[in-house]
Amino acid sequence: MARIVVLISGSGTNLQAILDAVASGRLSGEVVAVISNRGKAYGLERAKKAGVPTEVLGFLPFKRAGRSREDYDAALAELVQSYEPDLVVLAGFMRILTPAFIDPLQGRILNLHPALPGQFPGADGIGDAFKAFQRGEVDHTGVMVHWVIPEVDAGPVVATAVVPIEENDTLETLEERIHRTEHELLVSAIDQVLRSSND
Repeated sequence: MARIVVLISGSGTNLQAILDAVASGRLSGEVVAVISNRGKAYGLERAKKAGVPTEVLGFLPFKRAGRSREDYDAALAELVQSYEPDLVVLAGFMRILTPAFIDPLQGRILNLHPALPGQFPGADGIGDAFKAFQRGEVDHTGVMVHWVIPEVDAGPVVATAVVPIEENDTLETLEERIHRTEHELLVSAIDQVLRSSND
């Protein structure tokens, strides 16, 4: 069974999709830890309900101690590695990671991003797409799962899904449709990666 560590920052709906897929046997792996940079992230409760160990490693103590982003990322990488993961999934983890995290785990980190390759990188992919739609520049957006490299949201793509933007969409209705698509795409991308690593 592949060992999966999931990193989160918020409510953990994508984490829930992974936990459900593992429980139903759709994913042939196990989530061995859920790590959050925010102690109040509801995703930690989801993990606890599923019997998955949780960890919180916030950046603020590092900042207060005069330590750098790289120091934090190195500590995070060490924490992740202590669970001996085959795969690390960034499921709504809202920090940009430096090579101090990426290098020790290179080739094992998947990220979910609510935009298509080359479009709307960064923290507000959905909002940026909706603004572009309002300006008449796009009529769709999407979701991608990709391997993590130091350049933000630019690593090799594992899977994508197009999400149309409807004429009567609000930001909220678009967000809801994208999140539904994320849950499905993330699970299928993880399944694809795990199957290919077993071939």
